[in-house]
Amino acid sequence: MAETLIVGGGVVGLALGMLLARDGHGVTVLERDAEPPPPDADAAWSSWTRSGVNQFRLPHLFLAGYREIVEIELPEVAEALEREGAVRFRPLAGIPESITGGRRPGDERRELLSGRRAMVERVMAAAAEGTGGLEVRRGVSVGGLLVGREAVPGTPQVVGVRTESGEALFADLVVDCGGRRSALGGWLEAIGARPPVEVRDDSGFIYYGRHFRSPVGSLPPHLGPGIQEWGSISSLTLPADNGHWSLVIVARADDRALLGLRDSARWEAVFGSLPTVAHWLEGEPLEDRVVTIAKIEDRHREMWPDGSPVATGLVVVGDAWSCTSPSLGRGASIGMLHARALRDTLRSVGPEEPALLSEAFRAATATSVEPWWDATHRADRHRLTEMEAVAAGGDYRPADPSYEASKALLAAAAQDPDLLRAALDIGFVLEQPDAVAARPGLRERAMALGGDWRSRPPLGPDRSQLLALAGA
Repeated sequence: MAETLIVGGGVVGLALGMLLARDGHGVTVLERDAEPPPPDADAAWSSWTRSGVNQFRLPHLFLAGYREIVEIELPEVAEALEREGAVRFRPLAGIPESITGGRRPGDERRELLSGRRAMVERVMAAAAEGTGGLEVRRGVSVGGLLVGREAVPGTPQVVGVRTESGEALFADLVVDCGGRRSALGGWLEAIGARPPVEVRDDSGFIYYGRHFRSPVGSLPPHLGPGIQEWGSISSLTLPADNGHWSLVIVARADDRALLGLRDSARWEAVFGSLPTVAHWLEGEPLEDRVVTIAKIEDRHREMWPDGSPVATGLVVVGDAWSCTSPSLGRGASIGMLHARALRDTLRSVGPEEPALLSEAFRAATATSVEPWWDATHRADRHRLTEMEAVAAGGDYRPADPSYEASKALLAAAAQDPDLLRAALDIGFVLEQPDAVAARPGLRERAMALGGDWRSRPPLGPDRSQLLALAGA
């Protein structure tokens, strides 16, 4: 069994640590933020300092893909989440049987178990602290990588890390779970490694969000999917724990005509104009202001440029490997898929064979995780350009048949039980889009029922009405 160092103690890093420790590996998680998790969900929300996670108190949603892996691999975490008030959301339960066709075997896969990020991470941290073979060291910042004898000629072999305080920590395997702020590039440069090949874009979106809670602990009913498109904006309705939820308006970061959404009254006027989500405003706001986040990167790191690894003894997982804009809520689910892929890889190839391990994990990433990044990045690019076209009064018609097919599927989902479940399976990170599209007859039926999506009248405000509400 391997001695493993995991850099980063967020939800994915902690989960990976638990998965590896349960397989008998000795695991140390290094988390740069020093403050330990507080005793309850409310304290985690109000006072836990996590400066290393810039989205810590921003709206979150943990999708069915995340729940499924946690329930299978870490069932005590799922149980603790429910005890602490996480919402178990069954999207099909609130939809008329005339649309769903009634409950079917497998519908339980499409359930969500979600909460505010602070609450979920607190539960994960408590579970990690109680896991044998796993040590979580908080307040430890990594300053660089340690190298030893090369396993592949000309390729650095990582044998541990050097902390900012100068401590040398050795391991058979180092895992970067440092998230969006991972310092991997500088670490690799310092040991003379080739840089990963990076695809890096500003996501182009800005998020205007607020948090709410119910005075009676219940959640508003869903009258549509959690993410809904309204021309040049989108809305997110995100159920959370203990009668809390968050609401978000997503716009283009360069759509200066909508900067009035930073004002809470204007934000509320716009959200209240969206007929299928306006009722979510009927709660107590947790803050007086609108919380915004922008300049979020879409980034992908190829750790095997030109067919060989940039380093051995080191692997990269989750957002440190690749990250996308948060509007589709897939980050935690993709991260859990990646963590499980590493656990499974280590069951067949150990770190004593560093070249084979690196290659095997690359292959596992390519089949189980990378298609999700590709699909999410492509969807982000399409949606951003579509919003720009709508704002300019134009029509977006890209030369990409997958775009037309995905829009038709979403438009047809309320008209066919199979198409509804297909849309949920993609949206909830349960089955890769290409696999769903390959279901017999699905694409043809989606186009037959939803191919007219462009001509359907909009439900919400047009662009001029939107600008008037936003104060432009």
